[in-house]
Amino acid sequence: MAPIKTNNPYASYFDFFSKTGKDAVTPEPPPASGLTATGGVISDYEDSGTYYRAHVFTSSGALNVTATGDFGTTVEYLVVAGGGAGGGRAGGGGGAGGYRTGTGFAVSPGPNSINVGAGGAQTSGAGNDGTNSVFSSITSEGGGGGAGSGWPGGGNLAAGTGGSGGGGSYTGAPNFAAGNTPPVSPPQGNPGGSGVNAPVASGGGGGGASAPGGTATPPGAVAGSGGAGTTSSISGTSTAYAGGGGGAGYGPGSAPNTETAGTGGVGGGGPGNSTGAGVSGTTNTGGGGGGGSTLYPAGGGGGPQPGGSGGSGIVVVRYQIGSQQTGTAKATGGAISYYGSKTIHAFTSSGTFVNPGSISNAEIVMVAGGGAGGNNIAGGGGAGGVLEGSSITLPANTYTIVVGGGGGGATSLGDATPGDASNTTISYPGPYTWTANRGGHGAGYSTIAVQPGGSGGGGATVTPNAGGTSTQSPSPTPLGTLTGYGNAGGAAPGSYQGAGGGGAGAVGGTPPGGGVGGAGAVGRQLPATFRNPLSAPSSTDPQPYQRGGGLGTPGPNAAGFYIAGGGGGAAYDGNTPGNRGLGGSGGGGAGYSPSTKSTAGSGGSGLVLIAYPT
Repeated sequence: MAPIKTNNPYASYFDFFSKTGKDAVTPEPPPASGLTATGGVISDYEDSGTYYRAHVFTSSGALNVTATGDFGTTVEYLVVAGGGAGGGRAGGGGGAGGYRTGTGFAVSPGPNSINVGAGGAQTSGAGNDGTNSVFSSITSEGGGGGAGSGWPGGGNLAAGTGGSGGGGSYTGAPNFAAGNTPPVSPPQGNPGGSGVNAPVASGGGGGGASAPGGTATPPGAVAGSGGAGTTSSISGTSTAYAGGGGGAGYGPGSAPNTETAGTGGVGGGGPGNSTGAGVSGTTNTGGGGGGGSTLYPAGGGGGPQPGGSGGSGIVVVRYQIGSQQTGTAKATGGAISYYGSKTIHAFTSSGTFVNPGSISNAEIVMVAGGGAGGNNIAGGGGAGGVLEGSSITLPANTYTIVVGGGGGGATSLGDATPGDASNTTISYPGPYTWTANRGGHGAGYSTIAVQPGGSGGGGATVTPNAGGTSTQSPSPTPLGTLTGYGNAGGAAPGSYQGAGGGGAGAVGGTPPGGGVGGAGAVGRQLPATFRNPLSAPSSTDPQPYQRGGGLGTPGPNAAGFYIAGGGGGAAYDGNTPGNRGLGGSGGGGAGYSPSTKSTAGSGGSGLVLIAYPT
């Protein structure tokens, strides 16, 4: 008999003759499906005929499991901790954050907690350790900071142990630190390399996930390179994680510079420097920061140079899904998800967007790295600039995407200049580029001026005490103009309080008086296309599209999908470190008060979103 036709796409029917003498139908079983869960940036992809869904967390939150599927309740995971900062003054490279991965891990219904570790903050002494990343019962240890020289006055500032250990400086060599501390099996990292003093002083490299940090060889002529990290494709994109930072050279001084700084380890490790500050580890890789040199680049004189900040960590959880739970992408690159008849590519780190054919009616959102908060009764950092556009036609091409990193918060008790954030760009042959401008850092008490940016940093007591201006304007290319969003930071007309950083939705807050810091400005809500409930933040899951992370930041709750909020200004004698901007938000970091040597808040890394009809 001919089959009975049906409009149900998930069932086919066939006839058989029943004992009653009447026709009956039997539905085909529905297709298999995987877990139902929310949290993080969603990435759906196919690998060798199997379909997976990955949840990519670039800041802390939860994997909230709401239903089990046909493939069980176990998942695969990648947990990378924050990398250690490089040591200053011819210091060693920072060790990479601990790298742990595994399969067959059973998740529970409801929220499964996730913490993404921050990279160690920039310093002129021994590098600060990174912080741990945690998924449920799996903990990866933060990377150890690189050793510092203790200049002036001599002495050794020891390297830190951790997931991977920090490299040694040129004083007290060998003084590298152990990795895989505390020990786990398989090992989560490796030790740093030794620095050397004679005949030329140089630091050793920080350890990486798959190799120890390099020793300075021949003695002092070439600083040690960071240990190599490890590559994983668990997110759907092959990415190297947890490379160690490179060691630093001594600096030119009054003699010609003869040292070569160590290169950063593959996997986000920052290279060292022989004439200035070390380079920071790459955001969301757990890479160690590079070591900083001892002397300023000009001959003679002298002064400490800080190591680079460690890169923040990442947590990725994936599980098998059915083919009907995903769609078909027209391009490659980033974390790919499907929502509202749209395909969405989310980039939380740099990469390429490749479309073999022309794509019409694309929507684009770009967010630059957020500015850091200042220190010492300081202003909050301004948010990264935002660009948005719709009805864009993207011809077949390779588009190079650079996701800006947040600025690093300074750690000195006195005035110190925060590290700069960086721009987010999309470039294609022509050459043409769309550019979202990095957020400006906050002012510091008495000497550190506020910085303009996509949104400007908040002012402080330093004169002039106005907030930083916004530099974000529309960004035109032959493919279309993206509209810019950014605002000025708040002004701090009185003494002993910092103003809030500007955000994509408003000007930074002015201090209300009484030593209370100004509020960071609210950000901007993402277009409706990108508000996928699977990626919705919650009270325990501020990732991925939140406002700034600074204290005092007002505005809509996280579930509203807000980005690019300003950091809060510091209160006088608040004795509280500044909160950092959230990863993937472009949020500004908060300022901090003078009564603590804690770190000012670092800015949050940026984001690129591209959507088109599925």
